[in-house]
Amino acid sequence: MKEKIMYNNAYYRRKLYLSATVLLIAILMLDITFVSAQERAGNNYKLTLAEAVQFAKNQNKWVQAANIGENAAGEDRKDAYNAALPTINVGTSYQRFSQLTLFSQGLSHSTTIPLPPTQNAAAIGVDASFNIYSGGRQRALQKESTSHFKLAKLNTRDQSGNIALQTANQYLDLVKLNDLQKFILDQLKRAQTRLNNINSLYKNQKVTKSDVLRAEVTLANVELSLQQNENDISIANQKLDVLMDVPDSVRISPVDSAGMPKPESSSLLPLIEAAGVSSYSVQKTAENVEVQRARLRGVQSSNKPNLSFYTAYGLNYPNYLVFPPVNQAYAVGFVGLKAQYSISSLYHNKSKVAAGKLRVKELEVQQEAYSDEVRTDIKSYYIKYAEALSRISVNEHSVQQAEVNYRIVNTKYLNQLSLLTDLLDADNLYQESRFSLVKAQTDALAIYYHILYTSGNL
Repeated sequence: MKEKIMYNNAYYRRKLYLSATVLLIAILMLDITFVSAQERAGNNYKLTLAEAVQFAKNQNKWVQAANIGENAAGEDRKDAYNAALPTINVGTSYQRFSQLTLFSQGLSHSTTIPLPPTQNAAAIGVDASFNIYSGGRQRALQKESTSHFKLAKLNTRDQSGNIALQTANQYLDLVKLNDLQKFILDQLKRAQTRLNNINSLYKNQKVTKSDVLRAEVTLANVELSLQQNENDISIANQKLDVLMDVPDSVRISPVDSAGMPKPESSSLLPLIEAAGVSSYSVQKTAENVEVQRARLRGVQSSNKPNLSFYTAYGLNYPNYLVFPPVNQAYAVGFVGLKAQYSISSLYHNKSKVAAGKLRVKELEVQQEAYSDEVRTDIKSYYIKYAEALSRISVNEHSVQQAEVNYRIVNTKYLNQLSLLTDLLDADNLYQESRFSLVKAQTDALAIYYHILYTSGNL
């Protein structure tokens, strides 16, 4: 009896131990699952379209490179202005001379004596010069460097706007693919329900085997479309990660939908009218004209005289200012003006000036050509934007009609009043109409961002 009680106690202890072990493993597995879910949620970020665009404009590597180039151009501009400051030099020297060898009768009969008045020589001094007038060369250099700096700023804005446009397009593609994912999942449910209904009808000998096979093929195609769309979403998300310069593991979940509010076409007219001047390409061409004009003024400055002020002061040893030289140190300084005019510049620079004027004219014509292209492009975008808005309203009505049509054909097929082909066509029409609506909505937003970028406002 005692052995039986001991056996039962051992049995319950083992059972309790096993139960505790299983419970502990379950808790650990639950904890690991919870942590993994948290990690997945931690890599998933919800962003609006405006937030994604602004983030990319600040973080993208191409924009960062353009910012560095702008800073470098700013330093070049400072250097051009610093060049107008006086030039100051400080120098020192020391020499130890050898014996002085004197020759008579050619190179024969030499005599060696110490160098008079001493074999040591030294000097220390400071000199300065200041350009008073150089025909406008310095101002031309300053103007050219300023225009280069403005060009760098425009390039940064242009690069930022271009990245913003690419980000908006990728974001809208992701929105479109996410909506398509929902539509495909809905179509998958319809295909599964349809296959179940057809199997029931086939069992009741109301349809043929070909309807079952065709329904199965349709279901397989929908599943393949779902897999393909999931891959497209991953690719679009990776492209968006690169534009925003975030790790590839980050998943962007769009907050804005394709049906987000869109501006009226009439509100874009001020952008359309000003695009011929405000466009990035036109502004950069205008600055290139100013750069060439500054270079032309620099060439023309060579035909004018130069006037500069210069001075120096120094301590020298020995004194070579008197004869014979004296073994003594002396200090002396001077101030003066220097005027110079190159007569040869009248014919050396003649062709350079003519070429410079022609290049200015060339860039002015290019500026007009860029302005014409921008006006043509932005008017085309404006027309397409108005067309996209109209297409949205048409597609909204088409979705309603396609949905009603599918329900009618589905009911007819279940009552054996229509063919399976008609039902599949109605299903495809409903699917295409829903996707066409989303595509029209995202296309309108994409065109809107093209208008912003082309007009220099993105």
